[in-house]
Amino acid sequence: MSKEAYFKDKVVWITGASSGIGKELCIQLSKLGSKLILSSRNEQALVELSKELSFTENHLVLPLDLSESSSFDHILDLALSKFDRIDLLIQNGGISQRGTAFDSSEDVVRKIMEVNFFGNVMLTKSVLPSLRKSKGQILVISSIAGKFGFFLRSSYSASKHALHGYYESLALEEEENGLSVTIACPGKINTPISTNAIAADGQKHGEMDHNQKTGMPVDECVSQLIKALMSKKREVLIGNKEIKAVTLRRFFPALFWKIIKKQSAT
Repeated sequence: MSKEAYFKDKVVWITGASSGIGKELCIQLSKLGSKLILSSRNEQALVELSKELSFTENHLVLPLDLSESSSFDHILDLALSKFDRIDLLIQNGGISQRGTAFDSSEDVVRKIMEVNFFGNVMLTKSVLPSLRKSKGQILVISSIAGKFGFFLRSSYSASKHALHGYYESLALEEEENGLSVTIACPGKINTPISTNAIAADGQKHGEMDHNQKTGMPVDECVSQLIKALMSKKREVLIGNKEIKAVTLRRFFPALFWKIIKKQSAT
């Protein structure tokens, strides 16, 4: 089946849609004929993006803050009033971190977990009945940091590890209902994720890391995500040589830790 045939007229809800991987997903899926629900906290950026997409009239801008889970049922009602179903939920929204575990405040730790884990899974729980009806899909954008910890990312890595446990369990439970779940683990991708990360004091990091600048182009990353969705992979690693670290840790853990501690944190 072609990409166009697979995604045409699918109703796809994308969180974190205003930048990075989420924005590129919107661009590529709109060209394939999907009907998009664009969500993030930045409403103005969503409106501007919607004007750039193919078949502009097919899409809905729906601002959403993952830290405010009490609003999710109402927001879902708004989505279903435009479209009568949800075929694919892409959980891309989140916050990265650039601060040591020692220095990061309690507020920073709780904010990261609230957005990256609790808000994420509460939105999924709200959308799940609609996904069951459509026998749909969930794509969760985790991270290579969800496979192992790394410098300056203690809470971020913890939140991504938690997503793996939750969605692996959900995939097993919902398979009998025709629902499929794909967990994606991007490595170094050229997006503003480090610029938007929060520092130990809760302030915006505000700098583009070298690892992001030299990372895989975001359009290539999204092309691989689309292929993973079509094949309904349970998990996909996306990046350059850094994703080999996952295999290295599994089979040669001592060597893995020797190498990883020498890597640049940024």
